[in-house]
Amino acid sequence: MSHPAFDVRGRTALVTGSSRGIGRALAAGLIQAGCDVIVHGRDPERAAAELGARHVAFDVTDADAVARGLADAGPLDILVNNAGIQHREPLLEVSEADWCRVIDTNLTSAFLVAREVARGMVERGSGKIVNVASLQAELARPGIGPYAAAKGGLKMLTRAMCAEWGPSGVQCNAIGPGYFATDLTAELVADAAFDEWVRGRTPARRWGRVEDLVGAVLFLASSASDYVCGQTIFVDGGLTAVV
Repeated sequence: MSHPAFDVRGRTALVTGSSRGIGRALAAGLIQAGCDVIVHGRDPERAAAELGARHVAFDVTDADAVARGLADAGPLDILVNNAGIQHREPLLEVSEADWCRVIDTNLTSAFLVAREVARGMVERGSGKIVNVASLQAELARPGIGPYAAAKGGLKMLTRAMCAEWGPSGVQCNAIGPGYFATDLTAELVADAAFDEWVRGRTPARRWGRVEDLVGAVLFLASSASDYVCGQTIFVDGGLTAVV
């Protein structure tokens, strides 16, 4: 029997970027736990039909579109900011346009969506915001500079949200996935040398499965985390714990 503090039944959650990959797994996990979930992404209608959920569609990098989309969604108890993209290229070759695209999608979008949702949460005196950061918020590697910068910024944005909205009863935290097998990492998983490096570097000796993230999000979305705010929980098989 689950502890009542972890109960999210009857609460309404929006998961951005949830038509596939990590976002879809998080949406499915919240639905299974009894949440009324609103999915969002590039193909939200199909995902909503398959998951038995509602859906909204809006550009997370456009403030006006965010406001309109969230008005359609209605009041939210839980927000999971998951929308994001990757861009692999050496920093010396990254164009300003690609830099801005990654920062806007992975960082600015979390600010825009959370700002709009938090207005209602602050007024009501309660709410849960979970930002999906990354292992790269702590550790960098060559070829993904814009992504690492955005995720590092997201970790600090989470703390800023805590500082400003925590006194109003809104808990803002983040999860930091390690190396997960998803559509975004398919090429890396298929790279024998990189696959061997990940398995050797990670104490769990495997890539993460998207379902591995559900427990952390359920904790941060429930009353069990009412005294947890401004934290980033790394779900990385132990990678950030060892040298």
